[in-house]
Amino acid sequence: MNKSKVQNLHRIDYWRVVPASVQGTGHENRGQPCQDAYDWARLPKGILVAAVADGAGSADLSEVGSAVATQTAVATLGNNTATLQLQKDDRAWQSLLSEALAAAQQAIAAAAVARDVELRDLATTLIVVVAAPGVVAAAQVGDGAAVVRDNEDNLNALTTPETGEYANETVFLLSPEAVEGAQLKVWRGEVSHLAIFSDGLQRLALKLPEGTPHPPFFSPLFRFVAEATDEESAKVQLMEFLRHPRITERTDDDLTILLATLNPKMADD
Repeated sequence: MNKSKVQNLHRIDYWRVVPASVQGTGHENRGQPCQDAYDWARLPKGILVAAVADGAGSADLSEVGSAVATQTAVATLGNNTATLQLQKDDRAWQSLLSEALAAAQQAIAAAAVARDVELRDLATTLIVVVAAPGVVAAAQVGDGAAVVRDNEDNLNALTTPETGEYANETVFLLSPEAVEGAQLKVWRGEVSHLAIFSDGLQRLALKLPEGTPHPPFFSPLFRFVAEATDEESAKVQLMEFLRHPRITERTDDDLTILLATLNPKMADD
């Protein structure tokens, strides 16, 4: 690694991040809140931790479960910053991700107890990703997916939608087997872009049932985040994109996507 890149790793803005989440038209018509959630944190040494969750539509407080899950997973990994910087072995990455899933599962259980409600009322999926120079590690319980693009413009699905025994059924984090059966993936290479999204977008973003990324969906989004000059205004624009009829005519579910790219300033230093 050259001296300039080593210096860049100390910059907290190594990653440019633009997330957005909007209420689905179906939820709006039924008077339900947006049940998706996301959280993320930029850490030292060029590390990004991000999470996206989709609360179950049939669960009364799933928006609480999804928020608790994402915040807990990101906080758990953020507390392991020093450990994250040292991981060389795939199994070590997988262990850290499993720990984050377990912590989120336990936090949801505690939230159910605190509210004196059934655990199933906080049912949610969860996708957690750690991106660092040369490696991206992902864990997923349920549907949605995480996709990376490398510096040669190849799209790679880190995770794919996980379904249950029946069609349109998914796996939730509250399941006793959720952590042990989670998808765990460690991808090594030079990543240029990252996307994590809930299941409302998966039919647009992926070629199903194989789950491979659909380039016409990702190319303009990755170009958009790379050219964005202000993260907050870009977030507003991304929300407008999610609310566009071209999207909402094809899905009435809540829509969440978190986009990240290496900050172009890195290449200038």
